[in-house]
Amino acid sequence: MLLAAAAAPVQAADPPKASLEWDLRLRHEAVDDAAFARDAQATTARLRAGVRLALAPGWSALLEGEGVAGSGHYNSGANGKTAYPTVLDPTSAELNQAWIGWSGAQAGVTVGRQRIMLDNQRWVGNVGWRQNEQTFDAVELRWRPTANLAVRYDWLDKVHRVASDRALNPLARERNLDTHLLNIAWTRGAQHWVGYAYLHDDRDVASASTATYGLRWTGSLLHEVRGLGWTAEVARQSDYARNPAHFDHTYWLLEPTWTQRGITARAGWEHLGGDGLTAVQTPLATLHAFSGWDDQFLVTPAKGLEDHYLGASGKFGAGTLAGKLNWALTWHDYRSDTGGLHYGSEWNASLGFPLPGGLTGLVKLADYRADAFARDNTKIWMQVEWRGARTLSP
Repeated sequence: MLLAAAAAPVQAADPPKASLEWDLRLRHEAVDDAAFARDAQATTARLRAGVRLALAPGWSALLEGEGVAGSGHYNSGANGKTAYPTVLDPTSAELNQAWIGWSGAQAGVTVGRQRIMLDNQRWVGNVGWRQNEQTFDAVELRWRPTANLAVRYDWLDKVHRVASDRALNPLARERNLDTHLLNIAWTRGAQHWVGYAYLHDDRDVASASTATYGLRWTGSLLHEVRGLGWTAEVARQSDYARNPAHFDHTYWLLEPTWTQRGITARAGWEHLGGDGLTAVQTPLATLHAFSGWDDQFLVTPAKGLEDHYLGASGKFGAGTLAGKLNWALTWHDYRSDTGGLHYGSEWNASLGFPLPGGLTGLVKLADYRADAFARDNTKIWMQVEWRGARTLSP
């Protein structure tokens, strides 16, 4: 039924309806890395704009471009300024998304260059924090046989990475893939179960190919916005396709939360197994969201990673700002899975706030103190963003 619907001709009765969408972001990032004699100072602006079309009942399409401009002293991965710390937001202009899709009552399909975000994006995401978004040339199939059950399959042909088409390293620009993602989700009340199988074949870097099978459970027991929440996930990752190595590693995440008076406290333990030669890797993930905002562990060390963390987040404000100031504070302690190493520790803090004219502001800090991994590093971000959409006249 799905393939037949996807192949059906588009019935163009009325002119397509179109809307303009945009996301304009201005950011300053400062990096003080003890491994470098000079600090990095990067001021970057990103404009992402696209036209979304409603072609016919059930049919839609999106054409979206993205441009980044920058100034300052920093290594963007494309400018050759290797004497400075890296701020991976190079000046660039790219096609970000270009897809056509059909969606019905129980099924759907999207074909083309698209944004893909699965669950909490630990395995597959769009890396939305960086100015240049990660997107995929892919086919996405969706099926919802019941209100509680959702089945999704994605085939990835290519990943367009955040370093942009101008990265000096060709492998940092994009990768050719033959990757299959199966994600089955079941929801009942406030509980959500997901089973997944991610068969990732990197045709450009064989050692990056892995097979990952896992189960994820999230839920909450809240009464009058107070109570317990939890996330529990376990997965097994092994070599796949043409990977010359042979390994079998375990991943798990345990994160209980408690919410009271608008504040959510959390304690977490994320384990990425490693044996000293290989470790659990998540190359398609939104990595900035995990293992600290300082991005020390974008590639898992060969001895693995144990991330124990404590954090809290909430909203505050008074008058017209009541409940509109968002804050978060987290402390991480990093250790190896094997070898008994204490890598280091890190503080993360952020404050988000509204600005006039529909703009939003953000101030963010990451402070990493090294022990047996890398060097001390501090990053500060100041950001203003404007998002919107407007219907275009026919």
